[in-house]
Amino acid sequence: MKKVHILGTGCPKCKKLTEATEAAAKELGLQIELIKVTDINEIMKFGVMMTPGLVVDGEVKAVGKVPTVAEIKKMLG
Repeated sequence: MKKVHILGTGCPKCKKLTEATEAAAKELGLQIELIKVTDINEIMKFGVMMTPGLVVDGEVKAVGKVPTVAEIKKMLG
């Protein structure tokens, strides 16, 4: 199971990234552990200064934007 962190304070883009990530995982038939990180200090520990951020298995994959479902599928794959 992949561990996926959504980094963000709960803004609309963060919610959109969460939905897109869930859709990508579903399309891939992948089980993911989705963790929402809203604490700014915890977000900064990932080296991320702009939200939203997407982290897959400890590796930062996207920062400051909402990738498409297709892009997220590649990141999860």
